[in-house]
Amino acid sequence: MRLSLLLAGPLAVAASIGCALPATAQEARPSVADSFRLGTNTSLFCRVQSRLTDDVLATMFDRAYSIVCRDAAQAVGQVYALRTGPGDSLARVTAGRDMPVGCQSEEEARVEDIGTVSLSRCMLTAEPVAYHVYRWRSGDTEYVAQGLAGYDSALRLALRSIVTDRIVPGELTIATTELGDAAAFARVQAGTLDPDQALSEGYRRNNSGNYAEAAEFFETLLVRMAENDAADNERTGEYLINRALQQSNLGQFEEAEATYAEALAIPSASPTQLRLRRNFRALHLLNQRDFEGALAVLDEDLSTSMRQGERVEEAVISDDTASEINSGAEFDRRLGGDESERLTVTERGVILDAQAQQLRGAILHQFGRDDEATFNLEAALAAITSVRDGRVRSTARLRAQALSDLAAIAEEAGDFGSAESRLTAAISLMETTYPLSDATAATRARYGAFLARRDRADEALAVFGSIVAEYRENAVTRTAIENRLAPYFALMLDQMEQRPELISDFFLASEILVRPAVANTQSVFARELSGGNDEAARLFRQSITLARSVESLRIEIARLRGSEDPGRHAARIAAAEAELADLQAEQTRTQAALSGFPRYRALSTAALTLEDLQAILEPGEAYFKLSEVAGGVYGIWATRDDARAFRAEIDTNTLAARVDDIRESISTLEGRRRVTYPFNVGLSYQLFTEIMGPIAADLAAIDHLIFEPDGAMLRLPLNLLVTDDAALNAYEQRLGTAGNDEYDFRGIRWLGRGRAVSTSLSARGFRDVRNLAPSAASRAYLGFGENAEPPSNLHRASNSATPFATRCRWPLSVWQRPVAADELVAARNAVGQQGSEIVTGPAFNDVAITDRSDLNEFRIIHFATHGLVTQARSSCPPEPSLVTSFAPTETSDGLLTFGDIFDLKLDADLVILSACDTASAAGVTASQEAGVTGGDSALDGLVRAFVGAGTRTVVASHWPVPDDFQATQRLISGMFRAADGGDLGDALLRAQTALMDDAQTSHPYYWSGFAIIGDAGQRVVSAD
Repeated sequence: MRLSLLLAGPLAVAASIGCALPATAQEARPSVADSFRLGTNTSLFCRVQSRLTDDVLATMFDRAYSIVCRDAAQAVGQVYALRTGPGDSLARVTAGRDMPVGCQSEEEARVEDIGTVSLSRCMLTAEPVAYHVYRWRSGDTEYVAQGLAGYDSALRLALRSIVTDRIVPGELTIATTELGDAAAFARVQAGTLDPDQALSEGYRRNNSGNYAEAAEFFETLLVRMAENDAADNERTGEYLINRALQQSNLGQFEEAEATYAEALAIPSASPTQLRLRRNFRALHLLNQRDFEGALAVLDEDLSTSMRQGERVEEAVISDDTASEINSGAEFDRRLGGDESERLTVTERGVILDAQAQQLRGAILHQFGRDDEATFNLEAALAAITSVRDGRVRSTARLRAQALSDLAAIAEEAGDFGSAESRLTAAISLMETTYPLSDATAATRARYGAFLARRDRADEALAVFGSIVAEYRENAVTRTAIENRLAPYFALMLDQMEQRPELISDFFLASEILVRPAVANTQSVFARELSGGNDEAARLFRQSITLARSVESLRIEIARLRGSEDPGRHAARIAAAEAELADLQAEQTRTQAALSGFPRYRALSTAALTLEDLQAILEPGEAYFKLSEVAGGVYGIWATRDDARAFRAEIDTNTLAARVDDIRESISTLEGRRRVTYPFNVGLSYQLFTEIMGPIAADLAAIDHLIFEPDGAMLRLPLNLLVTDDAALNAYEQRLGTAGNDEYDFRGIRWLGRGRAVSTSLSARGFRDVRNLAPSAASRAYLGFGENAEPPSNLHRASNSATPFATRCRWPLSVWQRPVAADELVAARNAVGQQGSEIVTGPAFNDVAITDRSDLNEFRIIHFATHGLVTQARSSCPPEPSLVTSFAPTETSDGLLTFGDIFDLKLDADLVILSACDTASAAGVTASQEAGVTGGDSALDGLVRAFVGAGTRTVVASHWPVPDDFQATQRLISGMFRAADGGDLGDALLRAQTALMDDAQTSHPYYWSGFAIIGDAGQRVVSAD
């Protein structure tokens, strides 16, 4: 029996839903022998699944499972059903434990649905971590649940489910850091299943639309095959073709193309393999909207999918292969079937050919050839139904897709009744087989869009609203649903004048869209500090650090195994794998200990409501949020007493082009020279009217604007938008006057003149930062800068674990232009020398900074140095770094890297990054090496690293900081002088205004580039 327990509240798992499947002799009901879930399908907290192998098992009637939970790096426990004689089961279970345990004598305990059971309270022998063992006997079956006591609620729920063999209500009270994501959890799950089960589960995640999770299953299967030095072309080819499909599903088309080529280079004459390759290749092209290319692939003869030169007659079926085919195991793997779905070769072929027909029908519909499309789609449905009377569960999504395509054709033909019946049938299929999944939500969204087109607004709003509520409740962001929500945004705007209460729903819908990865980092940091600096906070931080170390080491091992000569790294691989096992165990134990603190058992991931946001806004403040949805740009304006939503008069592509053009006039690289052109004032005003026109008149009453950007606007500070065409016209008229300076922008009405601007990462993140207590640090200011030039005899060691280490080094000339410490001195003098410190020259080196244990004693930390945020060479991955001096050790690289910064222990109110482009992205490689996900968005680079290290607010630059006219020094030192214990935003505004009013520095290049990421209203700068 498969369990899907709904999360009913912050802690409680209460209501449950079952799957009503057609009964057959083989599929009367799903069996608990496979796996079941604790938590929800989209925000899954714990899962119980069959163990890889288990020496405990002695008979075919025994069952063994691992319990894996989100945010834990390895299994937290096991549950068994053992058919044994009296007395020997406990010894067998003890022998099967993952770690040595010392137990006291048994006592009685009560477990709901079971009654009185035996409980042993134990401790790990290596360290004082509690461990529980539950036992209950019924007839000749001994049921056992054992694991870390911090996951006691999961142990009990798992035991109840195994014993009763039915869906049971229950409660999970386990710690969650919110650092781990669904993909990372999927990787832990994949590591506990045997290859056949992992492959089946990978297909299921793909079918349910959870592509990032599916990718982890296929990636893990490839890693495990490499670890075991296994040589199985059929399996390798299948794993690769699936990894390629998931890469394509996630929009990683170049990577997918390379993986497809690797898979297709493996010879195969298997009918199943060839059909998979054909269909998946077509899907890859469809993801890129190459309909003609996809149709051509579907029309190819299967033999063309074999490697060139491969002779069909060489593909001989061996006795072992024939045995596997006849057993049905091979076919279970190929479509993610389970023990109840023993498909034959013919049945497999029918289903895969039906998928090809469904794809062909969908493409023909795009071409307007609806008669042919209908024929193919109906033929696909008929073919699927012919296999086991349509009761093969893994074909549910294929059937639902065909029904949805037929519904679209029927609607266009005016047959609305047929369209609706097919859409509701598709929903029923998906909700039965893949409840609470992305694919099911997408199917329901199609129905909501249909209702909206039929002017059934109330019904459509209810459908879309339920989808948003589901995602909000489960606190999971999704990109796959974005396009499907576009009709919802349009419908709400259309109805909002008559129903103003829809603004709250509009805001809620915008909150479930994906934000930059730094937004999650900010929320994790806020949660760490939510209860103060106690033992719980220490464990929380330790769990996060260990989880990052696990991820980082896993990436290193994969990289070493994938190198051209993995044998050369055999010793390092072995050592890293041993270290990884230790780190995983330590992280899991830490997470279990964290469960003892109630504040970390409560979930805070739910999206913020509009009313929650308005409650924290002060008079004179406004929150302006941009959201990109399916090519459209939407704005939400909120003050304490008012809120409005609108669609901007611009699309995402045009917005990106506008931002690029504006940035080009600020700072652009021509050859090796950085060039600044006259600022494009007219384009800036045009962009202002396009994205803020409907609320332009409201700005006059606002002295602090909190801006949450999206898309291209993540790369542009809002303060440089021009808000008045009169000043624009005056500037343009002046240009016609002889001797006029086209770089003199005094008199321009900038959005940032007269009001402070904060950059928010998410509404929830802004709320969390605003509510945080100030830093408890005892010292005021710490400044770093003016690196020492590298010595002539510098030896730069090569790090063999990083393939880019030597080739991607920056030239030493980078270190030969140190930034003078004048800015730091001026800032320190403004803050006050008592309790302040400046570190320059040889002392300002990477090793000294990472080794310091007192960084958390400073409220303000200030870097004035060079920032490296692009690639050293075009073929190298970017690794955001701050330039430091070289330490007198071979391990020093003279850089404070993204990963180095993440590992610092800060308790800062403010970090100032007076270096080039410090508000830029990190890149996937740098993020992975630091053990975190994401990194492609602006602000995900050095800003994210310092937030993760322990910073409430960061001041970072959107472009290279100017040296001309001492602009940067004047700006930063002026900010400190203007502070005098006031708000950070007001202090920066005064310094910016001084530069605006100086003809030499009135170009936005000089005053606009630094953004306050966090809360400009915080009083974090003060003179001692």
